[in-house]
Amino acid sequence: MNGTDPISLVLKAKQHGILAITPDKPVYDALSLMAEHHIGALMVIEAGGKLVGMISERDYARKGVLKGHLAKSTRVTEIMTSPVTYVSPSNTVDECMNLMTEGRFRHLPVVDGEKVVGLVSIGDLVKWIITSQAHQIRDLHGYITGSYPS
Repeated sequence: MNGTDPISLVLKAKQHGILAITPDKPVYDALSLMAEHHIGALMVIEAGGKLVGMISERDYARKGVLKGHLAKSTRVTEIMTSPVTYVSPSNTVDECMNLMTEGRFRHLPVVDGEKVVGLVSIGDLVKWIITSQAHQIRDLHGYITGSYPS
């Protein structure tokens, strides 16, 4: 585990399905789904499977609440972020972290060709890096103390 690992390994470790909503649904449905799954964002995917946007709690706060839009009468397409920055499964953890930091967003869809294969959060990537560092520390400690495997 390290920053040069492909993001496909992070997705494999997550073992979560793809949570998404269609652009024609009410924002209320998106917020309910996020609350139910304790997540802060959803991919917006058309019926044909094409990624067309992202909707986050932040989108609703800034483009919904502050502009007086009600969640039950506003469609996802009205407040979603689009176009969406996304990566392929071969992009590295470091590349994804850089994109998210520079773009100031916390969720990054992973698309293989035209197919959405997953979503990673900044929390997923930080956890990956912390676990990697813990393994490195353990290995170095083993090397220093002489218990490192030959």
